Amino acid sequence: MDFLKELLNQITGFFNYGNLLSIIKSGDYSKLLTYDGFVALLIPLFPLFVVIEIIRAAFFRRFKVIHYKLPFFSYVLNAVIGRMISFAMIGICIGLFEKHAIFHTTFTWYWFIYGYVVWEFGHFLYHYWGHKVRLFWCLHSTHHAPETMNLSVSYAHFFLEGPYADTIRTTVCILLGVNPAMLFVIMFIDGFWGSFIHIGENLIKDARLGFLNNILLTPSHHRVHHARNPNYMDTNFCNLLPIWDRAFGTYYAEDRSIPIEYGISRPMIKNSFLDAYFGEIVALAKDVYRAPGIVNKFMYVVMPPGWSHTGDHKMTSVVKKKYYEDLASKENQLTNTAKGANENQVLTT
Repeated sequence: MDFLKELLNQITGFFNYGNLLSIIKSGDYSKLLTYDGFVALLIPLFPLFVVIEIIRAAFFRRFKVIHYKLPFFSYVLNAVIGRMISFAMIGICIGLFEKHAIFHTTFTWYWFIYGYVVWEFGHFLYHYWGHKVRLFWCLHSTHHAPETMNLSVSYAHFFLEGPYADTIRTTVCILLGVNPAMLFVIMFIDGFWGSFIHIGENLIKDARLGFLNNILLTPSHHRVHHARNPNYMDTNFCNLLPIWDRAFGTYYAEDRSIPIEYGISRPMIKNSFLDAYFGEIVALAKDVYRAPGIVNKFMYVVMPPGWSHTGDHKMTSVVKKKYYEDLASKENQLTNTAKGANENQVLTT
């Protein structure tokens, strides 16, 4: 009986329907009109979509257990400890920095717009550093390790990534005056949309969502972000409003003629949870150990992934530069070939 009770608790925890069930049992459905009731109603939708996605994939014979292995084990490992640390860091940041805010906002619609723009800036910073600082990439790379895209990928995180992200985002928002109560509403919206943009082709084939693709950061943009194609690398760092990507030149729309290759560029052990979860940490530790001198060891920690003390850099900027140079070279060759063929045709005529 204890086993069955614990199993039921785990299922309730995954689907997050505990609060909704409490409201239904109470019979007071007016609670659904409150913020807490609205959250209780929406939160179970995402896990339900995951199940629908799996059922639909199975129906069309596209379901593979291995596609959900990393997210599942990550969820199990992170379910308690990662969440607890995140909540603690949010509370600590609010307590430490609220008194140092440049000003304080109120919970009104116009300050809500301001707050969301500020939140996106904090999200951009955490996400950008997660790709550009080797230590932070070790925390973020687990999320990029899956080689397919589906809703469960939103569960694939190293347990310390959430605390790192929430520390950056909360600190930025609080220092720039975002009202704490409003911040929690923004976090809920951000979390819901951040999960939705991982929706796979089993549910939505063309994820540009029509005209919304020009306004919001859609699942199409986020598929690009998860790609290891050189032209797609390190793009679309925002979550809902791509304003900071456009401002800093990291915005990139999906090119439907280029198939997306998901995953990370480092050679990985096929279908290994341990390599996906700890692989980048092990690789960094080896580089630091082998690096000559304290300066080089430090540089491996703070420089972008792919940096090398030998000068043989494989950073994203280097990979992209070579990709575009090769692309330009091929285009020139095709142009010259076409030009030569036309000249030969004229001479023959």
